Amino acid sequence: MFLIVGLPGAGKTTLAKRLAAEHHALRLTPDAWMIPLFGESDAGGKRDVLEGRLIWLALEALKLNTSVVLDFGFWGRDERSSLRWLAGSVGAACEVVYVPVDRTTQLERIQQRWMNAPHETFTMTAAEVDRWNAQFEAPDVCELAGQKLTAPPQLWPSWADWAADRWPSLEG
Repeated sequence: MFLIVGLPGAGKTTLAKRLAAEHHALRLTPDAWMIPLFGESDAGGKRDVLEGRLIWLALEALKLNTSVVLDFGFWGRDERSSLRWLAGSVGAACEVVYVPVDRTTQLERIQQRWMNAPHETFTMTAAEVDRWNAQFEAPDVCELAGQKLTAPPQLWPSWADWAADRWPSLEG
């Protein structure tokens, strides 16, 4: 399983499509579902529900030895850690693939995407981009190398429990 990590405008989807083709993998991206289903990015918390179902589908595909590319962004280290653990729990490897981007390029790409394909994206302001950049936890060298996972945050007994709280529809 590949976890595509990065902010809007980084080039995640372009890379995800390439990896899916190279590895004959199932590519799952919430944005491809949110706009057709709800017409917006979050739709009152429905994004977490949708992401949970896509992750459940990814785990089912992994059980069938089908490679998966998750094109979600995964801004938080805990998200990535829980998914690395979940992939391992079904006997699959998981690779964190980070797509960095500088702010100028990011804003240019977001604007271009909006101009060229407004039906495939959401409006994003520079202020939102700055707020998201401040929230983003870039993966470190150890995480990118797939080194040993840390324990889940203190309130959760396992990464499976953390993931179930984060993505309420994860359970099959």
